[in-house]
Amino acid sequence: MTAKQMYAHLKGRLSPDGKTYLFLDEVQEIKSWEKVVNSLVSDFDVDLYVTGSNSRMMSSEISTYLTGRYIAFRIFTLSFSEYLMFKEKYDTVGDPRTELAEYVRLGGFPATHLQKYSQDEIYTIVRDIYNSTIFSDIVKRNQIRKIDQLERVVKYTFQNVGKTFSAKSISDYLKSERRTLDNETVYSYLEKLEKAYLLHRCSRYDLQGKEILKTQEKFYLADNALRYSVLGYNADSVAASLENIVYLELCRRGYNVHIGKTNDGAIDFVATRQNDKLYVQVTQETGSEKTEKREYNRLLEIHDNYPKYVLRADEFAGGNYEGIKTMHIADFLLSSEY
Repeated sequence: MTAKQMYAHLKGRLSPDGKTYLFLDEVQEIKSWEKVVNSLVSDFDVDLYVTGSNSRMMSSEISTYLTGRYIAFRIFTLSFSEYLMFKEKYDTVGDPRTELAEYVRLGGFPATHLQKYSQDEIYTIVRDIYNSTIFSDIVKRNQIRKIDQLERVVKYTFQNVGKTFSAKSISDYLKSERRTLDNETVYSYLEKLEKAYLLHRCSRYDLQGKEILKTQEKFYLADNALRYSVLGYNADSVAASLENIVYLELCRRGYNVHIGKTNDGAIDFVATRQNDKLYVQVTQETGSEKTEKREYNRLLEIHDNYPKYVLRADEFAGGNYEGIKTMHIADFLLSSEY
């Protein structure tokens, strides 16, 4: 369909005596769709909802044609709260802390929680989503010829969720496997994975110098199930998956999220939203008093009055420690207080 045909088709369906609600899905597949939308909004009484599955949707063209007349919403996979809401329709929902372990393993793609699927069935569905995104939104659209290189970069980022790394780290890793890939190509692949919404880039923020750092960033996945469907489930990756879940929850709630760089280490997340700010440390389990003290000490280095949290997935005595709130990750995800 051309843009001209699209306009004629939609114009013919508009209500002659009232508002028409139009829902256009994957509209970025039609060249110059922005002009069609602009004409409909300008000339008729319409309320328009436009959805797409990659960032080509929000190219510079749309801002040229629709400046100040659209609101963009980033849609995430199911939050923990939404996951429980879906699950209670077809199964018994247990204690949130127990359910969190299932959520970590199975992820939050809505299609996988419409009925009771086995883990293998869920990962098959997610693998299909992954394959279609890689091949339709990345390989085909960008005419990538060396697909095996792209997949190796994907697997490296999936294996290193929650760890800081650079394009050089990936390039060096591939060299060790006797695969040569220059830094620029790695950056290009990472950018394409971001634009297809498979990855989220989380930059470091220097808490002393008050500036965003462009090196040693972290990448988080759009959903944990992507990692497990591609690489297989591994209990050793749960700590990184919990961090991924907290990162996505903060993004869902409208926060801009960075890694906090301190003099002696890092804060997992510094989240800002207008005048709000909070600091978050995420740990699967502290293991020892020394580790526990380290998690709190990093937050105690920050001398301001914004809320500070240590989030855990093990059993612990709750409460505050010198103004720092300790919460179970499940309780934090379901809380409305931040």
